[in-house]
Amino acid sequence: MTAVLSNSTATDDRRRDLLFRGDLFVYSASPAATALVGFARELVADAFGPLDPETAQHDMPVEDFAGLLAELKPRFIHHPRCKELVPALIEERGCDPSLTYFDVPRLRTSTSHDYLVSGISYAFHPHRDCWYSAPFNQVNWWIPVFGVVAENVMAFHPRYFDTPVRNGSAAYDYGEWNRTSRRTAAEHVRTDTRVQPRPEEEIDLDPQIRVVPEPGGVLMFSGAHLHSTVPNTSGRTRFSIDFRTVHLGDVRARRGAPNVDARCTGTTLRDFTRCGDLAPMPEELAAAYESEAEAAALAGVR
Repeated sequence: MTAVLSNSTATDDRRRDLLFRGDLFVYSASPAATALVGFARELVADAFGPLDPETAQHDMPVEDFAGLLAELKPRFIHHPRCKELVPALIEERGCDPSLTYFDVPRLRTSTSHDYLVSGISYAFHPHRDCWYSAPFNQVNWWIPVFGVVAENVMAFHPRYFDTPVRNGSAAYDYGEWNRTSRRTAAEHVRTDTRVQPRPEEEIDLDPQIRVVPEPGGVLMFSGAHLHSTVPNTSGRTRFSIDFRTVHLGDVRARRGAPNVDARCTGTTLRDFTRCGDLAPMPEELAAAYESEAEAAALAGVR
């Protein structure tokens, strides 16, 4: 069973325990989340000028739209203001800033009716973040920038949380991805030829769960959940923010969601910095996770 908990008062320890069992948490817009969304809106408005960003796809050649996103998204990701706003939101949600680490926030887009579904605005097939070298103690945070509807959010496929799916993660190594594929996203406009882990068997998309938060509402879920981008039929481009967190205690204890089918190597842990002071994840932990993933891959039992 997958429960969706709304505005829960659970402590962060209890929340992570439930997240690692497959539950979802959703929170109403708060001051810190509203500030983050407001900043994203400022950058989006500056990039699109007089155009409505949610409908601009109907007025622009797709190559121009992709080029605009190729400038906008890195500007948001690497902006110093995000390094202030994201930790504030994490702490507001009850996380210990001295033990909680986060990666860079990403500004995502989902365009309507297959206008742009590759590269810089990739429409994700059903996947687990853990197929992409994410640790099993990772918590994903997802926040709409503008209003969203059921036709342009994401879908969870809860029957697979503890059920294996035959997939291509064995061919994925995070270090190799960073060296060869990550920086080429904007080059893939009409098609995306980058090799990414995906199901290698037929998936039943139903039953599925679609959560529709308000702008600035926060959805939290385990990176081990099988989830996908909903085919956008809303007529509007969806803008959202997502980032990920890990708790140092969970990382040290190898505490997290079950691994039912991931076979990738590498680790994303070096992408995480501490909320309280932006210190990096201890290298010995990242190196240990990397070595453990490699050993498991060689044994065929990750």
